[in-house]
Amino acid sequence: MHLSRVMYLAQYYARARFLNDKRPILAGMKLTHRCTLKCRQCPYWQRPVPDLSWNDIRTLMPQLYRRGIRILILEGGEPLLWKDGSYGINDIVREARRYFYCVGLTTNGTLPLQADTDIIWVSIDGLRETHDSLRGTSFDRIIENIRKSRHSKIFANITMNRLNQSEIPDLVKFISPLVRGITVQFFYPYPESEDLLLSWEERGNILDKLIQLKKDGYPITDSVMALAALKDNSWTCEPWMIANVEPDGTFNQGCYLKNRTPDDNPCQLCGFAAHTEISLAYQLHWSAIMAGREILGIF
Repeated sequence: MHLSRVMYLAQYYARARFLNDKRPILAGMKLTHRCTLKCRQCPYWQRPVPDLSWNDIRTLMPQLYRRGIRILILEGGEPLLWKDGSYGINDIVREARRYFYCVGLTTNGTLPLQADTDIIWVSIDGLRETHDSLRGTSFDRIIENIRKSRHSKIFANITMNRLNQSEIPDLVKFISPLVRGITVQFFYPYPESEDLLLSWEERGNILDKLIQLKKDGYPITDSVMALAALKDNSWTCEPWMIANVEPDGTFNQGCYLKNRTPDDNPCQLCGFAAHTEISLAYQLHWSAIMAGREILGIF
């Protein structure tokens, strides 16, 4: 256990709860919108912008630290595509380790999983036929890259939608032996995306199956409390705990959907389980705290 980290988190909680000093603790940094795939449910490859530069990254990291960030997730597009001259993804990771307790990366898994991050999330959105229809022909390559990787902490992340809902249990059973854990979230209907949104009844049915699979011992790391809360979004969001950095260096604190969708009330359709989990942890729900510990390993 890292005592200094526990002390920081305790101080962080006390400042937020009693002094209303509400700083973010987790930030996603979008390095690029470029990608190796053109997924039907993703808007970012459809929004071409310049990549975040190495100089900007080095400037941003101490600023994020001073803002309270202790967990940094490198995102895209496909972040493993990022390069700036001779600098590559592991240069970013080495720089990030100077400041953050945990450095993670989300990837579509089509490139070798060689990032030196604490954790890698690989997006897998169905068994072969369904995944390939959503993301392009890539399933076999992704599974091969997972099998070949020597990284000790690879998680699968499943985005659940109208096309893959029926095979989520089979996907969990298939991928479980290959990864350290599985996290889930629901599709959100971005303006560029096809409507793959599930009904509340369909959403509840999938969540009930995931809860049972977790109880049966499959490595679903989302807490039962978070999964149950997502059935009807009966949880209170703490959006200030999350921040994100865009490829132009813009910093946003708050909901992940902030400035990414024209919806007046994106909370209504929110399916981002990570927001659910971190909010429940702040509200001192023990299972959410332990889920965070298992996934991020920061204390």
